[in-house]
Amino acid sequence: MSEFFSNLPHPYLAPVIDLARRAGEVILPFWRANVQVTDKADASPVTAADIAAHHLILDGLTALDPSIPVLSEEDADIALAVRAGWQRWWLVDPLDGTKEFIAGSEEFTVNIALIEQGRVVFGVVSMPTNGRCYFGGAGLGAWRADVDAAPQPIRVRDVPAAGEAFTVVASRRHSSPEQEKLLAGLSDSLGELALANIGSSLKFCLLAEGAADFYPRLAPTSQWDTAAAQGVLEGAGGEVLELSGERFSYPARESLLNPFFLALPANAQWRGQLPDLLRS
Repeated sequence: MSEFFSNLPHPYLAPVIDLARRAGEVILPFWRANVQVTDKADASPVTAADIAAHHLILDGLTALDPSIPVLSEEDADIALAVRAGWQRWWLVDPLDGTKEFIAGSEEFTVNIALIEQGRVVFGVVSMPTNGRCYFGGAGLGAWRADVDAAPQPIRVRDVPAAGEAFTVVASRRHSSPEQEKLLAGLSDSLGELALANIGSSLKFCLLAEGAADFYPRLAPTSQWDTAAAQGVLEGAGGEVLELSGERFSYPARESLLNPFFLALPANAQWRGQLPDLLRS
């Protein structure tokens, strides 16, 4: 297995996988331990686990390459004038799914992505509770690594297997009237939809490993919520699009909120229906 990681297609991928897993190890002692919750300025929750993981990742990425700046959810107050000069940077969510973490769910992750010129080079999504890790990037491939098992390549499915329903990934906590309208139109076209409800960036990973077909997000997210898992999905043959059809990217802008997006297999047989559904 060590030979596999030493031969990954980007020199920083293996050390970042190790760093994400180590961040999970510092998170776990706080899980289901009645951790104190503090509200940030935007009313989102933060815990000591978020902060501990942030510091470990920041130190590790700085040691890996001190020339690459880090934009983390827990250290995001960086002026646009500074960020606009970055050509390459790390985009990090030290604990994605803090609300799930607080609730005692296993559906939280550590997310680390390398960005160049606003595009995801690769992403790593690690699950602290079970040691599973997803990683990949456009043109690099994508894999799922479970504890004590050889990493397995993963691939999106262009169409559901025979007898399986078209599966849409949804959030337990976030939807919108626009999203519900889109799903209703998709159901009229493709038949009854199966809904897979899961937290954090794992929604992208379900698509990447061929366990779901579509993830529309017509509700708010931040850049660190999506970048790492977008890398995994793109490596697995998927894509993330703005509603305009443009490839989803991370340009320097004042707000760190994302536009709405659609995540799907790049060669999905049904994708031609999307423009009409979005206009309806």
